[in-house]
Amino acid sequence: MGPVNNVTEFILLGLTQNHAVQKFLFAVFVVIYLLTLMGNLLIVVTINASPALGSPMYFFLSFLSFIDGCCSSTMVPKMIIDLLAEKKTISFSGCMIQLFAEHFFGGVEILLLTVMAYDRYVAICKPLHYLITMNRRACGFLIAVAWAGGFLHALIQILFTASLPFCGPNVIDHFICDLFPLLKLTCTDTHIFGLFVAANSGLMCMIIFSILIASYVIILWSLRTHSSEGQRKALSTCASHITVVVLFFVPCIFVYLRPVITFPIDKAVAVFYTMITPMLNPLIYTLRNAEVKHAMKQLWSQQALLGKKMQNVTEFILLGLTQNPQLQKFLFPVFLITYLITLVGNLLISVTIFISPALGSPMYFFLSCLSIIDGFYSTSIAPKMIFDLISEKNTISFNGCMTQLFTEHFFAAAEIILLIAMAFDRYVAICKPLHYTTIMNRPLCSFLVGMAGVLGFIHGGIQLLFIIQLPFCGPNVIDHFMCDLIPLLELTCADTHILGPLIAANSGSLCLLIFSLLVISYVIILYSLRTYSSEGRRKALSTCASHVTVVILFFVPCSFLYLRPVTTFPADKAVTVFCTLITPMLNPLIYTLRNAEVKNVIKKFWGQMIKTNDK
Repeated sequence: MGPVNNVTEFILLGLTQNHAVQKFLFAVFVVIYLLTLMGNLLIVVTINASPALGSPMYFFLSFLSFIDGCCSSTMVPKMIIDLLAEKKTISFSGCMIQLFAEHFFGGVEILLLTVMAYDRYVAICKPLHYLITMNRRACGFLIAVAWAGGFLHALIQILFTASLPFCGPNVIDHFICDLFPLLKLTCTDTHIFGLFVAANSGLMCMIIFSILIASYVIILWSLRTHSSEGQRKALSTCASHITVVVLFFVPCIFVYLRPVITFPIDKAVAVFYTMITPMLNPLIYTLRNAEVKHAMKQLWSQQALLGKKMQNVTEFILLGLTQNPQLQKFLFPVFLITYLITLVGNLLISVTIFISPALGSPMYFFLSCLSIIDGFYSTSIAPKMIFDLISEKNTISFNGCMTQLFTEHFFAAAEIILLIAMAFDRYVAICKPLHYTTIMNRPLCSFLVGMAGVLGFIHGGIQLLFIIQLPFCGPNVIDHFMCDLIPLLELTCADTHILGPLIAANSGSLCLLIFSLLVISYVIILYSLRTYSSEGRRKALSTCASHVTVVILFFVPCSFLYLRPVTTFPADKAVTVFCTLITPMLNPLIYTLRNAEVKNVIKKFWGQMIKTNDK
């Protein structure tokens, strides 16, 4: 017989109930979280792009930075959003997913820190065997073991927690779903489970921490035979590792190596290991490691200057859509009309929603922002493309090319995040209708739109940093009508075998992953409609159909363009035209034709405006 669960969601009390403190913490935590993401991303990019940091130690460090970013992202965004939300809830499934994710990445980081200690032991105690022992295959195997170990640890935790019955209170005095706060809510004897948690988390942390400290003592003891310069360098590296180990394991031991009991300080400790430690790790490794500092300076300043010296290219020649003059003359009016319809249609949607009180719900707020972004996204590419159809020489300056590259990826990424926000809005509206106005309040909606802008800026900035530091010293002819990543990578006079996969990960994999999550979320939403009336199902299906259509129109071309090696196909130009012109034009039509409320308001509002003008 399975566990009896009367609880479908949990209420998180959060860090504090003081509204003034919540607003202050919101601003502080947003800044810290963004610094965490940017700092760890900087470490990953620097190590992968710099040949000087090709040793196993830096290979492991890049994975540590990646895991720090992921671990922080499993808890911090929800915590930040809840600081502005009136009612802080999380579904039972969402709680279990968060519990699994935090212990998965926590378990991976523990094992990775152990691997990094082993790497330092071999490097310092057995330097002659280092390259043989820590070869690329061994490093890959150790990383795989860390991922597998983290998955196994998290799976054990989730299986035990999900099997417990929750039949009474559902208020968690915390800002995250964690083991001890959940065990306090279960309606069964948790004595055995408490001991198991202490063994699987606390005792494991204590044992590994003791082993790591002992290993570093052995490493430092072996330094007595090294030269003073060798001692200084090894001590600098080990000091960084030991600092990170202490910052990670001490809070872990405090939280989990004890009976099933919570303390007031638990929240502060959780903030420390979910936000402060991941933010400090990049600083520790850069401030304490001369090689990393030197590589960063060289890569982001000296190499950029060198790239400028090597660049013979001051402008690019765009071959455009076609070389056929007759076809160019035909496409010019077609694309001009399409672009004008795009601007007018999206402007009509935005103005109607902002002015009309009947469209004041969060769904329409997000839709108006989506229309604005669609207009800007199309404007970042379409005018230049249209003008080039009647121009004899289609050129763009190097700086103009970089500006276009940044803006197109900035607005595209902002649209991706906004589509996620719209899917979340529909999930709350359909699956939690009673809590909709409480959860989707104005501060939260504004925060989500703001995050779309911030993350879009970060994504566009990353793409620009990838490209701008490359040397362009040879051909300058782009077989496209705009500046984009893969056509530019084909022109650079540098090895792009590392940048290619990074771009595929930063654009293609991101698109595919988010697209998959959005499709799954809409499947869950549609599945929940089985309990609705036929009228409720019809209305919800009509709204969701519009969203799903827009998601497919946006993500399928995006995945096609970026989820592949550095190569171009003849269909790329047509697909890009679809992304930049057709999709932004169709979005207003989709939302008006499929949405009775928008159609009625547009007819009523603009009908009244026309009558007023006639009078």
